[in-house]
Amino acid sequence: MIKQRLLLRYKSKLEAGCDEAGRGSLMGPVFAAAVILPDDFPFSVLNDSKKLTPQKRNIARHLIEKYAVAWAVEKADHREIDEINILNASILAMHRALIHLAPQPDMILVDGNRFKNFKNIPHECIVKGDRKMAAIAAASILAKTHRDEFVIQLHELYPQYGWASNKGYSTRSHVEAILRYGYSPFHRKSFHLNMQLKLF
Repeated sequence: MIKQRLLLRYKSKLEAGCDEAGRGSLMGPVFAAAVILPDDFPFSVLNDSKKLTPQKRNIARHLIEKYAVAWAVEKADHREIDEINILNASILAMHRALIHLAPQPDMILVDGNRFKNFKNIPHECIVKGDRKMAAIAAASILAKTHRDEFVIQLHELYPQYGWASNKGYSTRSHVEAILRYGYSPFHRKSFHLNMQLKLF
């Protein structure tokens, strides 16, 4: 559970938290979310999305989407990732989400240590920010739940890769399925299998 007194505000009343999901996956888009939270949000539901059960993530997502001052989820697809690399694609997805916020933030908090200026709005990169700042934790939850939904839908089209369970990450069974069946149309070709095989 995140302590409200540690995470409610950083420097601004209209701060947007940004985070991504799917950066390390072998397939599909990288999703990013941007969220501005109100002061009276039920902060006890928030945590780093990876530390929440699927049920708790979905509860938190419902509350974020219902009560946030503003929120948006966007993505950069696998072709863009292959073209501009995963870091730039992650930042592009964040920018796409930020564009849709109304009102626009006057401060942006980003999980991690890399970002590019957005509309000259001040930003701060915070390593492990999804464990420290409420708005980033909320963005983490939205990005992950929206991406998981998308991947599960793709699993119905390509069940041989086991995406419903591995979510596209480099598990042994996923890598073996790629070696057996080849790449799907949604795999990231720039994520070379030779590097993944060294993990096993």
